[in-house]
Amino acid sequence: MEATQKKDKIAVPIIIALSILVPIIVVVLMNLETRIDLLGLEVGSFPFFHAVINASTAVLLATGYQLIKKGNRLMHRNVMITAFVLSTLFLVSYVISKISHDPVPFGGEGIIRYIYFFILFTHIALSGIIIPLVLFTMYRGLTSEFERHKKVARWTFPIWLYVAITGVLVYLFMMPYY
Repeated sequence: MEATQKKDKIAVPIIIALSILVPIIVVVLMNLETRIDLLGLEVGSFPFFHAVINASTAVLLATGYQLIKKGNRLMHRNVMITAFVLSTLFLVSYVISKISHDPVPFGGEGIIRYIYFFILFTHIALSGIIIPLVLFTMYRGLTSEFERHKKVARWTFPIWLYVAITGVLVYLFMMPYY
């Protein structure tokens, strides 16, 4: 217990700081007045890549869920770490894409427009919420605090899965406009 409290004194403030700083940094970088084309890629290259990462993450999350239900902790851990790495790769790539290119407006009309913006807004809001949840879930699992891990994972899993799936949906809605 004492070792856990010692680790928590370091890890918890780091998780909280990252949970606050990452969304702030993303918003600041997305709202730069001047775009800086970092990789020389066309705007349409990023969204497809992001959709593939989000779809892969969703598959990994569902797989990880099934693995833990079957009691396979080692494979569950490996799959979830891979999902975390993909989500981190997505975040870095997403920021690079927003620094490099102006936003592409959604051109849909009527009911589809309302559906798209509902999905987009819930995706964005939950993307910010998922950061501390994922970090705490990963931390508790990697430090073998399985009861605490399970408690937070009950919230993390459905939200993270929703964010991954709606990321793909946002791409599909926007595809005609890239």
